[in-house]
Amino acid sequence: MPMYSRSPPTDPQVIDRWDGGVGWIAHPEEGGRRASHAVRGNDGVWLFDPIDAPGVDDLIADLGDVAGVAVLSSYHARDAGAFARRHDVSVRVPGWVNRVDDRIDAPITRIEGSVAGFELRELRPLRAWREAVAYREADGTLYVPDFLTTLPTFTVDGERIAMNVLNRLAPPRGTFEGLSPDRILFGHGGGVFEDATAALSASLANARRRFPRALLANGVAGLRAMVGAIG
Repeated sequence: MPMYSRSPPTDPQVIDRWDGGVGWIAHPEEGGRRASHAVRGNDGVWLFDPIDAPGVDDLIADLGDVAGVAVLSSYHARDAGAFARRHDVSVRVPGWVNRVDDRIDAPITRIEGSVAGFELRELRPLRAWREAVAYREADGTLYVPDFLTTLPTFTVDGERIAMNVLNRLAPPRGTFEGLSPDRILFGHGGGVFEDATAALSASLANARRRFPRALLANGVAGLRAMVGAIG
């Protein structure tokens, strides 16, 4: 199983469907299970870190007209440019997110603070890895592009939400302080829709304690995931 497929997608998997949005995994066969989301905002539908795939336009159209595209991680330029050109909108990128400008073939608008009603919080795990955690208190939706995931490549000891092995040594609890999500969406893997706040709290609280087990079980796979993303 490849960590990231570079071939055209043929049969995307629909995930994370709720009243305010929907998600899809363009390549469900890949280990990295890159997820994209369309969420309703006050001004229309916003696409978060989207990857193009057959049938996705119809999935989005069911929610309404596209108001914009947002790229919220240094490694999630993906197909943002194609979607922006198709819907004649710009791509919004948080001011601190680097690496994406040359990879997006569409007008880019740098933003601070919020997008689509989501508060943006800065997260910089590494110098070349920057992302924006997006939280909308109005409906309890949290989106984490890269740092957290539900992929079995990273989870251990029955945890529902995990992080890369090395990041467990210094979990960024402050970034998530005060958040009480009803649902958590991820840029990799399916979301958490039951007891989301408890799952998030447990992941952050136990990350360091579970480091030895995670290193033994997932260290090599986690390294493959990082190398695959860079490639």
